[in-house]
Amino acid sequence: MPRSVDLNSDLGESFGAWSMGDDASLLRIVSSANVACGFHAGDASTMLATCREAAANGVTVGAHVSYRDLAGFGRRAMDVPAGELRDEVLYQLSALAGLARVAGTAVRYVKPHGALYNRIVADERQARAVVDAVVAFDPRLALLGLAGSAVERAAEEAGLRFVREAFVDRGYRADGTLVPRGEPGALLTDDSAIAGRAVRMVAEGVVTAADGSDIAVAVDSLCVHGDTPGAVAMAAAVREALAAAGVEVGPFA
Repeated sequence: MPRSVDLNSDLGESFGAWSMGDDASLLRIVSSANVACGFHAGDASTMLATCREAAANGVTVGAHVSYRDLAGFGRRAMDVPAGELRDEVLYQLSALAGLARVAGTAVRYVKPHGALYNRIVADERQARAVVDAVVAFDPRLALLGLAGSAVERAAEEAGLRFVREAFVDRGYRADGTLVPRGEPGALLTDDSAIAGRAVRMVAEGVVTAADGSDIAVAVDSLCVHGDTPGAVAMAAAVREALAAAGVEVGPFA
């Protein structure tokens, strides 16, 4: 059994007068924070405040980059030209990196969000665009994503460190991809079951898919979505279950 694993959450997703999630509480539980960079959620003040809170709690900051889709929360598929996508990822990285520096921390990794995350599981062109942006910005950064994906292959070809992620609160299909939001079984909410699932992912490298089959998962980091109902209690249950199983929680970067 691995002795440690990262626990990450998507944070900083409030925008203007619209508030999303309990970031302050989650930042006392997780080890890595995927901070929204303004394209699917987040604004300058939210980004800066989230980085400051992360730094105060010793939580590693990552850039949660997305399609330019505030209205759809970054969950709508978009056919963005590769060059434009590369530049927009660079733009988001640059914005968060500057605010993180002011907050006394730094961006250590990149995690695509929502529809972009799902698209680059199979889309080689968009996967390369994301990797090209990260390499151009800082090739020392890690890239967080789904194991066995197009973006993992692109990262390896570019010499970029790739960190394999698994989702404790999302359903899996038998092929290892996530059950699309809106379909039955896409989002899990039973804290006890989720905590046991997380331990099994780390200890055995398997997860039960929506069809009841057990599938292999390679995991360096576990994700709890900050906008999931009851996310704080869920993250706490996962961390407690991991500790009980002898697994320490710590950042990968």
